[in-house]
Amino acid sequence: MSIASRSIDAPDQVQIKRALLSVFDKSGLLELAKALTENGVELLSTGGTSKALKEAGFDVKDVSDVTRFPEIMDGRVKTLHPVIHGGLLAIRDADDHIASMEEHDIGPIDLLVVNLYPFEEVMKSGADNDAIIENIDIGGPAMLRAAAKNHAYVLVLTSSDDYPEFIDDLKSNSGTSTYANRKRLAQATFARTAAYDSAISNWMANAFKIETPANRSIGGSLMQTMRYGENPHQKAALYATPEVRCGVAHAEQVQGKQLSYNNINDTDAAFELASEFDPAKEAAVAIIKHANPCGVATAATLADAYQSAFSCDPVSAFGGIIAMNRTLDAEAARAMIDILTEVIIAPDASDEAKGILAAKKNLRLLLTGGLADPRAPGMALKTVAGGLLVQERDAGNIDDVELKVVTKRQPTEAELTDMRFAFRVAKHVKSNAIIYVKDGATVGIGAGQMSRVDSSRIAARKAQDAATAAGWDTPKTIGSVVASDAFFPFADGLLSAAEAGATAVIQPGGSMRDDEVIKAADDAGLAMVFTGMRHFRH
Repeated sequence: MSIASRSIDAPDQVQIKRALLSVFDKSGLLELAKALTENGVELLSTGGTSKALKEAGFDVKDVSDVTRFPEIMDGRVKTLHPVIHGGLLAIRDADDHIASMEEHDIGPIDLLVVNLYPFEEVMKSGADNDAIIENIDIGGPAMLRAAAKNHAYVLVLTSSDDYPEFIDDLKSNSGTSTYANRKRLAQATFARTAAYDSAISNWMANAFKIETPANRSIGGSLMQTMRYGENPHQKAALYATPEVRCGVAHAEQVQGKQLSYNNINDTDAAFELASEFDPAKEAAVAIIKHANPCGVATAATLADAYQSAFSCDPVSAFGGIIAMNRTLDAEAARAMIDILTEVIIAPDASDEAKGILAAKKNLRLLLTGGLADPRAPGMALKTVAGGLLVQERDAGNIDDVELKVVTKRQPTEAELTDMRFAFRVAKHVKSNAIIYVKDGATVGIGAGQMSRVDSSRIAARKAQDAATAAGWDTPKTIGSVVASDAFFPFADGLLSAAEAGATAVIQPGGSMRDDEVIKAADDAGLAMVFTGMRHFRH
């Protein structure tokens, strides 16, 4: 197979004489058609678009009249025709292309306006497979790709958001398109079709249970351009994917300045953690700093949960993110404005709570409309040099695990409750993670250390610091339980927890030295359970 090489000298301006409009979303369609007809542009159209234009009084030629072939198969086939694609793809200054157009009565198309069947929206709606498949657009992407390939001569619009700027350009450029705009919109077109195909291919991989497809494509649409990324010298933006999940990306921002890259990253971590707790059973609050929790608690009310979470590490909580699993009420809002907080995120907020937070102009309030399902499937992505690591989201849940008691002493019911809480939190703490919990609240957190024993010691030290700041006689790690996100490779980490006052331990188990660790727990009088589930988080 060979592809002819041809030099194209693209004109800076192309007079728009003929346009093809075929859109599912008809927002702004009539305003666009008005601007085109006022500039003497001939309109071609299909199906519902043609009907809407004719009802509004516009002179429109049906594509089927141009192709001299009717729409067939419930509209599946209507624009897949040489007269259409020849009009989009023809090189206007190539003699052989011009000859083919004259021979086959193909008129040039200078503007293509197409937006696609709403595959992503139908997929999110929970429709059945047949309905989702029927909303896979074929003719639309084919035309878009043809027009974008031939951007030397053809301008293409894929979204009604682009119409106002196009109309202004049309007026200011005497009915022509500029090469700069054709190039810019061509890139946007290929990005749109790529994201569309990515959504389809990933849906098929899930629907057809193809765990590791030979090719994996990830696409998204721009939601927000940021001033910078993690650091001022890094450029950054937020893109929306087709995933259906409550969280920061689609939350309503009630107040406050624009979220930064770090705000979004930390707020996502906070809300995912808060969503682990059933709001029907208990109120839960998580305070996050640099994507790690500095305090998590449950209680009968959000205000009480917040105060318990805050007391775990009041120093680190300053300038943090607060997430919760229930509607934010006034009592909790009053408690939360006592210190500097970057973001508060909740499923909803009462009008009174909103009014209280409004006094803090720089505080961002985000409302998600629901919680993120901790058991829902999904993809987690990470870039590496020359590649993309893709794995399932960690949907492991301690409530689905049968705990195995491995020590002589059985844990009490209170210890078991706190151990389940601690392990739920450990899932959201950077490895190596050690979590001390007492009475439904974290009392010491050690995160992200290279040695597990160091995480244990840091968590105990933070508990001691909190006790000193609060004027308590002893740290709250006395009589606590401790969770480890992965097994203890040696007994030293466990013994460090015992020295801090822990009475019970929950960990995955699976070390070559499990027997040694179990013996150390027995010698220290600890109760210990194995989960058989690890929660590494890097």
